[in-house]
Amino acid sequence: MPDVEKKLVTARTRLILDKPFLGALVLRLPMVEGDPKWCETTWSDGKTFYYNSDYIDALDNDQTQFALSHEALHCALSHFHRRGHRIKHRWELACDYAVNPLLINDGLKPTPDAAHLREYEGMTAEEIYPCLEDNDNDGERDLEKKTDSSDDQDKDNDQNKDMSDGGSDKERQKNDASDGSGNETKEPDGSGQRGAPKPNPLSPQEQEDLSTQWQQRLAAAAQAAMQNGKLEGEMARMVDYLLQPKLPWRMLLARFMTMTARDDYSYARPSSRRGDPAVYPSLRSHETNVVVVIDTSGSISADEIQEFISEIDAIKSQVRARITLLACDSDLNYGCPWYFEAWDEFAMDVEIRGGGGTNFKPAFAWVDEQDSNPDLLLYFTDAEGVFPEAEPMYPVVWLVKGKQPVPFGQRIQLN
Repeated sequence: MPDVEKKLVTARTRLILDKPFLGALVLRLPMVEGDPKWCETTWSDGKTFYYNSDYIDALDNDQTQFALSHEALHCALSHFHRRGHRIKHRWELACDYAVNPLLINDGLKPTPDAAHLREYEGMTAEEIYPCLEDNDNDGERDLEKKTDSSDDQDKDNDQNKDMSDGGSDKERQKNDASDGSGNETKEPDGSGQRGAPKPNPLSPQEQEDLSTQWQQRLAAAAQAAMQNGKLEGEMARMVDYLLQPKLPWRMLLARFMTMTARDDYSYARPSSRRGDPAVYPSLRSHETNVVVVIDTSGSISADEIQEFISEIDAIKSQVRARITLLACDSDLNYGCPWYFEAWDEFAMDVEIRGGGGTNFKPAFAWVDEQDSNPDLLLYFTDAEGVFPEAEPMYPVVWLVKGKQPVPFGQRIQLN
């Protein structure tokens, strides 16, 4: 076995023993040497780990573990499938900024070329991507478009050339292998290709199927690592975030608000004037009392608050909900509360101040001082603050922007 391949196998074994979560993911990727013409460092298409022998040879054993984990985590996070219509080189950089801090904080030694900025720690690739626009320009975007189009044109020209030179690739190779006298000749060794050629791009369906497979692998690896007590910290929070149900938050919010709308049938005897002795059930509706709390500590943008308010207003009209609005950072904002009846438009026509720290206790304390509990409390926040010690007696739904967990209630992921 070549020295570079031995180094990779040793690094993979070390990961399985020391970091079983990452080791289980790395084990899913066969290791293949790529041609240095296209594989300058390491790369993965979601199916295989490709490496440059010279690059791996220059790394020490700890950095080799980082390189393996880096590509495996890209696959586990389905970065190959989540790009969409984003610019390729900027998306790949955003993915690196999202993955590398996780590995570094997990104790792995980064490679010399690992991209890492502390300001992007804890952010997803989708959140990092727009932050990189200031470091990009239209020239780079146009250059990429030209490169992509020229690559496509080259592929078309090569295909046309192949067809004109003798039909299919296999037929052309057969013709090339012949010396013209009917005797086939073997292509001499050392033709210039050291490793495997670059694989063909995945089709959208292949990406979808592969993404589902990696999500299953991620869940299995996380479960095994947690049973061994070797999954914690930021890596554990990331896994918990990824394995949450991916239903749209608007659908989940509508479901919870509809569940609190107490419509029931009444069997009370009607007036005797009707003359009919039979008692038929009649529908009685109860107005839903919902308390909405908005975190104004500064981490939630005005646009996000407006989107949230608009969604609440749309659902409110369907379930006949009376809304009590609170705004809170370290304390309730001036002017709280604001009331909106079922027939009122729930709009941001009130002045909301904030920008301080985050403390969730004042909002729950205000509710406790009221005569009756609400049917539902919705808290719009990033979940980074001080929570009440005890869970309240009424249902609580947290609409969370970010990855932070909540100690009680139902958590709905916003981004």
